[in-house]
Parts: sequence; C-alpha cells; structure tokens
Amino acid sequence: MTTTKKMVVAGALMIAFVFSSGTEKARAQESQSSSTSGSTGANSAGSSSTKSAEPRAPIPSSAYRLDYSINELEDGKKINTRRYSVNGNENDSNELKIGTRVPVEAKQGEVEYIDVGTKIDGRTQTAHDGQLKVFVHAEMSSFAMPEQADGHDQHPVIRQLRIGGSTVVVLDKPMLMGVVDDPNSKRQFQLELTVTKLR
Repeated sequence: MTTTKKMVVAGALMIAFVFSSGTEKARAQESQSSSTSGSTGANSAGSSSTKSAEPRAPIPSSAYRLDYSINELEDGKKINTRRYSVNGNENDSNELKIGTRVPVEAKQGEVEYIDVGTKIDGRTQTAHDGQLKVFVHAEMSSFAMPEQADGHDQHPVIRQLRIGGSTVVVLDKPMLMGVVDDPNSKRQFQLELTVTKLR
C-alpha cells in the first residue's frame, strides 16, 4: 500500500472515531434533558395541584341568647325573681353586671370601692361530640340585714353568694344551674338559664 493510501485510510478512521464519539455525547445529553424535563413536568404538575387547593373558609359560629332568672325563695315559696338577658356568639364570653360601687375606708385616709350587686359570666361552646355546652359563673352580693350585722362595726357588712357550673344545653327550656341557701336566713336562691339559638 502506498503512503498516500495509508494517509487516506488513517484520516477516514479518525473522522469515523470523532463522529461516533460525538453521537454518543449527543445521545447522553438528550437522555439527561428528557429526564430533567420529565421531573420538571412532575414538579410543575404538583405545584399546579398545590396551587389549585384553596384554604377552607372558617365555619361561622352560631349566636345564642342567654336568659337568666335568679329566683329567691323563702320556706319553699318564690318571693322574688330577677331576670337578665344577653346575646352573644358561640365561644365568646358574655358578661352581665349591675349593682353599686360602695366606698369603704380600709385604712384611715384610704378609700376602696366594693362592687355590690349581680355579676354573671356565660359562654356557650360546642364539644368534641357535637353537643352544645354552656359555662356559667354568677356572683350575687348585697348588704346584710341589720339583725345580721354587728351593731358595733361601722363598716357595711356584705353577704355574697356564688354559683358556678356547666351543663349540656337543651334549647328553649329552663335549666337549673345551681341552688344556694342563705346561711343567715331561711331563704334560698336558684339560678336558671334558658338558651335560645338566634342563627
């Protein structure tokens, strides 16, 4: 074989080698790009599905009217009834307060005020089992009768009654939340509650 033919054959082999290696690189790049685009497509699909999921709107709470009755009994007979009413949303604390602020001189030259009257806190709440419950705390205070106070004490004597409790609500029916006996008389105090749904 002549030198010219050898050079031609060697050049052809080199061209073939370069071409084949270039083809392999191109195939490798194509496979990488296809896998990358596939994963990107999956991510974009996942992100689009995530974006499409909107947060749920909060469930509106119900509103109720709480009607309180404080019954005063003597020897088993009802002699007085005081009624209070308040509207409120579920889970909100509702407060009723009526009375008088009485100045009391605790120390010489120092005056403090004592609240005398009625204060009622109430709250409705739906339990995990779906039942509606009500929580009530009531305080009732008044001046003691002259025969119940010490005549030698110039400061007013205050008597206090407290009732606190919770129960499952029966709508539109009076529920007895608590009963307290006055230790200084034959009187008894009862706290009744009626819950009515407004919306």
